[in-house]
Amino acid sequence: MCKVLEISRSGFYAWLGRDESDRASDDRRLTALIGGIFDESRKTYGAPRVHQELRTHGVRCGQKRVARLMKAGEMRPKTKRKFRVKTTDSKHNHPIAPDLLNRDFTADGPNQVWASDITYIPTDEGWLYFASTMDLFSRMIVGWSMSSSLQTPLVIDALQMAIDSRSPLAGLIHHSDRGSQYASDSFRKLLDAHAIESSMSRTGNCYDNAAKESFFHTLKTELVHHEHYRTRNEARASVFEYIDECTRR
Repeated sequence: MCKVLEISRSGFYAWLGRDESDRASDDRRLTALIGGIFDESRKTYGAPRVHQELRTHGVRCGQKRVARLMKAGEMRPKTKRKFRVKTTDSKHNHPIAPDLLNRDFTADGPNQVWASDITYIPTDEGWLYFASTMDLFSRMIVGWSMSSSLQTPLVIDALQMAIDSRSPLAGLIHHSDRGSQYASDSFRKLLDAHAIESSMSRTGNCYDNAAKESFFHTLKTELVHHEHYRTRNEARASVFEYIDECTRR
């Protein structure tokens, strides 16, 4: 082996007896931390999100170093694409609210701006539709509802849960797409009853509700695309557990 590598036998044995370098020792400890975060994410986090979690826990290192160690440790995040289901019907006669956010998904404090949307989860029993409401200040899901139906009660239940849990003051802005559920008379009455101001994105523009699109993308890539739900109740329990984990991170 020494002949092939063109090194001396004495140099090889000197290398064998040498103490581990500080850098190699740090890499070994950091790899263990990365592996724990990677496994906890159900093997879905890439280097950017692992790096973010490390910083949250006070570990200082570069993202390129995290990527290098993940590659060396064969920690490759799982990704899987699914076809899309249409959950938004913007062709209706209900009033449309203006876009008050203009893609500014920030807030100065809690319960100032909420954003809502609907997605779908496949099960052997059929689709399970999932509506959720996010506080744009904390990015926490403050209200949600799941149903086999896309009808208006799905989004009303999600918003009512958020109202009951947060008791927002008058002037809160609620942002959504232009779907018939959010533009319906009953949903607008709920907004009016709590002095909540309505804001709606433009037609067919997902970037106008990017914060919710990002959350649903994360939900699908970290959880839904790696599960096989036999029943809607199984999917409900799984999504509920995921949201509960997110609120404790």
